[in-house]
Amino acid sequence: MTSADSVGTEDVLHGDVPPPPAPRTRFTRKRDYAVLGLIVVTLAVTAVVVWRTSEFRSTASTTTDKHYDEPAEPEFFPPSLGEAWRAESPATAEPAVAGPAVVTGEGGVVSGRDPRTGEVRWTYQRDLPLCTVSTEWKLAVALYKTTENMLHESDPRHVGGCSEMTSLKPMTGERDRQRNSDAELGTRLVGDGTYLTATGERLLSTIRSDLVKTNEYGALPALVNPAKQPRTGCAYKSVNTTTPGRIGVIERCPDDAAARLTVIKSAPKESDKPEVITSVVVGSESAQIVAMNDKFTAVAMPEPNRLVVYQEDGSQVANYDLDLGANDLRADPPGRATQVTAATGAFYWFSGSRTIVVSSTDLRPLWTFQDTLGPGTIFAGRALLPVKGAIAVHSQADGEQVGTIPVDRGGYAGPVAMDVSGPMVFEQRGPTLVALH
Repeated sequence: MTSADSVGTEDVLHGDVPPPPAPRTRFTRKRDYAVLGLIVVTLAVTAVVVWRTSEFRSTASTTTDKHYDEPAEPEFFPPSLGEAWRAESPATAEPAVAGPAVVTGEGGVVSGRDPRTGEVRWTYQRDLPLCTVSTEWKLAVALYKTTENMLHESDPRHVGGCSEMTSLKPMTGERDRQRNSDAELGTRLVGDGTYLTATGERLLSTIRSDLVKTNEYGALPALVNPAKQPRTGCAYKSVNTTTPGRIGVIERCPDDAAARLTVIKSAPKESDKPEVITSVVVGSESAQIVAMNDKFTAVAMPEPNRLVVYQEDGSQVANYDLDLGANDLRADPPGRATQVTAATGAFYWFSGSRTIVVSSTDLRPLWTFQDTLGPGTIFAGRALLPVKGAIAVHSQADGEQVGTIPVDRGGYAGPVAMDVSGPMVFEQRGPTLVALH
């Protein structure tokens, strides 16, 4: 043996020669091919299921990279307003203005439009029908209808709900965030500038700007600990979010002789354990919250028509006579969301036949404008109220009517929700958004 045959003192050629490696396994039997086929089919089915239940299923998005400035407010109040454009938007309950865009929703398509011309700048489309489209945090928020859930047949929501939510950037149309929701069919999205609440007859659900859920109040689809909810079996009649961080609701509960006013925090420590600020049975079978602040809640009631102001402990601090229409407060407001516009030092509440203005400090009634079609909006320092065939212009300081702008609404005579963007005034007339300039 030479030195080349050893390493140190170890003979690398000493001992038995290891056997040659076994030949690579080959598929030689039908059973092998059957197992392989089963694996391939399983992977394919899994991929289809993931795709069918994912947010990417039949989602089409057209975005823009252009920069748009928000329209500047007019320097002077215009002498007239004429129709500039219109678009069908049955998914919006009121004009959805967000940053430099006004947003419309129809079918499964959300469109971001130029406020001045109505030109479509971007679109976001799902193969699902829209429940509603709203705006909050200078974002567009779209809620889509689905029929897939695991609720028991005894739950009225087992037929489906509004469970897929997407927020969109109004400048570009890019998707911001998504989440699943437990909102009911017919829901409205009502915000206070910080939180957004989905209304419903059995459940209220609140989120913050990153779409993280902060509060659930009512009958949860997956109720783990029933003791966390203060009452069960209640029906929610109207919701108000006129002050940040609080949600006011009028509810009818089986153990109560009349309607109940409840005010809860929008963001309690535990999202499924509501923190109640106020809860008191009011002296009427029907009622509606007009406005709230950090001290008081004002509730309108019929027979006799009155506005009762409550403080946090549920005690009454004031009671005012109200001039209401014969059918006001006889039914829940659309989507169970009270129709209120915030103005300088006041709230403008639509009762169904007139607009009642209350002080934002003590919630006492200031003025009543009869025969209106909605709560109105603020434009160029003036209050605009929709009335038959026109827009009434009022001073915010004393409520005096200072002008009338004729508006031809054709054959439409229903409620009108309003908002503004720069020099544009928008009216939501049923399923149609109309821009005035």
